[in-house]
Amino acid sequence: MATSTKMLALAILAVLPVLMKASTCIGPQVTSNVYTTSEASMSISTVFVVEVAVKCNNGEKDLLLFADVNGHMVPATQSGTGKFQVSWSDEHKKLPAGTYGVRFFDEEGYNAVRKEKRSGTDGSTVTPIFTVNVKHSGTWTGPYVQTEFVATCVALLVWYMAYRSKSFLMS
Repeated sequence: MATSTKMLALAILAVLPVLMKASTCIGPQVTSNVYTTSEASMSISTVFVVEVAVKCNNGEKDLLLFADVNGHMVPATQSGTGKFQVSWSDEHKKLPAGTYGVRFFDEEGYNAVRKEKRSGTDGSTVTPIFTVNVKHSGTWTGPYVQTEFVATCVALLVWYMAYRSKSFLMS
């Protein structure tokens, strides 16, 4: 009885890795939509949102994706069948204008990156399943001179000219 239980446990352990295989997307076709903060005067941080629609040539639909964003691995949120979203934010000064590469990994790639980072490297040698380039044009901080200051100067100028004209007419 104990032998048959052990044999059943060994059989389950032998079959379990086959059943728990990671979903791999072969030949992904990717369309992306990107949003970045463009105005700094109304926000305290720059926000990036990357939405991707992924269609695999092998028909894989149950993907679990992770994104490498500036050296940090973050999970991609699934927002529909084959649609994913990644977002991050930081201070305006830490995210200047430029192109940012967001590398997407499946479970195997994510584990390979984590393994490399544990061994002391940055994980850049692992090939992602696809990469999305995010072009950030920078954040606009507003005009150099506030509009209230310009309005006050114009009002003072109009008052001065009216006062001067009145003084000239009175003399």
